[in-house]
Amino acid sequence: MKTRWRRIGAGLALTLGLAAGPLHAADDAVTDLAGRTLRVPANTQRILLGEARLIPALAVLERETLGERIVGMPADFELLDPPGYAQYLERYPQLREVARTGRMTADTFSVEMALSLKPDLAIFGLEGHGPSPEHRETLDRLAAAGVTVVFVDFRKEPLRNTPRSIEVLGRVLGREGEAAAFVEEYEAQLARVTERLAARTADGPTVFIENRVGLSEECCATMSEGLMGTLLDAAGGRNVAKGLVPGAFGVLSLEHLVSRPPEVYIGTAIGSRATMERMPMRIVLGPGVDGQTARESLARALQRPGIATLPAVRQGRAHAIWHHFYVSPFNVVAVQVFAKWLYPELFADLRPEETLAMFYRRFQPVPLDGEYWTSLGAEGAVR
Repeated sequence: MKTRWRRIGAGLALTLGLAAGPLHAADDAVTDLAGRTLRVPANTQRILLGEARLIPALAVLERETLGERIVGMPADFELLDPPGYAQYLERYPQLREVARTGRMTADTFSVEMALSLKPDLAIFGLEGHGPSPEHRETLDRLAAAGVTVVFVDFRKEPLRNTPRSIEVLGRVLGREGEAAAFVEEYEAQLARVTERLAARTADGPTVFIENRVGLSEECCATMSEGLMGTLLDAAGGRNVAKGLVPGAFGVLSLEHLVSRPPEVYIGTAIGSRATMERMPMRIVLGPGVDGQTARESLARALQRPGIATLPAVRQGRAHAIWHHFYVSPFNVVAVQVFAKWLYPELFADLRPEETLAMFYRRFQPVPLDGEYWTSLGAEGAVR
């Protein structure tokens, strides 16, 4: 890895207990995120995506030709994040004509359809909504057809694997320079949090993350050992679901939450104003959402029975953040947002909104549009 990564590695390892592994096996080979060594394709023209939500990561490296090179992808992006997908569709109208190889799960992925598209490169995730390393038959059939399959990861171990994934993609796409520029910036922005937190002497505040608030009437879906929980850990928060909810996500009972209230409440949000009109308890954030709508949706969702009585809500320590940061190459922004919420004095000079704007300006072909986090604040606290 780069020298800068080694320099900040101690701080990151202290926070996450992680260490980066080797990336390159030889000059003409690359080791992907599944630990598979593969030859770098000589001339990649036709790209198959295992998840369409890999498009923002691909866009870090590909700009003008992105819409022309994707020949197949599932429908997960347009179904799970319609406003986000619409941004890229406007920039790349060719995406409308790209063959859909499945919907939102690996079991809907059609290897027959994929092979008929004659890709020369397939980009899959270690886990998520598409084929993974466990789908041996799919991998074997693609390999037999001469398709290079490369695994990346923005979900399982996002802070360790986002820079590594971008470097791998840079190698197989011949975009090493673009990849290096992104990795340098990403690691610098993560270090702004991890290096300060390394000097802490006290435990961080307890936090409850409510998963996709308002998607169902039940409370309280949460994230524990993965997804946004991983980003919260890096920001120095103590997730109240850890040790109680096994795996990446699950449900914590409202009774437990009320009897052992967290110091900070954070809800994750997706959707639009139209979504909120259909499901009034949804918190909405993301592309196309204005600040007032985001704040109003948070305030309304916090009026729910039980949630409204939490001290964090009554005292104005309640926040919401865009749910899809958990699969975004810009996940480090969520770490900065969490750190600023949890340690406002320590991170008084940190401006996550400037970090996100910089990432879009330098590394995305679409403009930054919308509100991606919001807070209740003491003045708007539920009484």
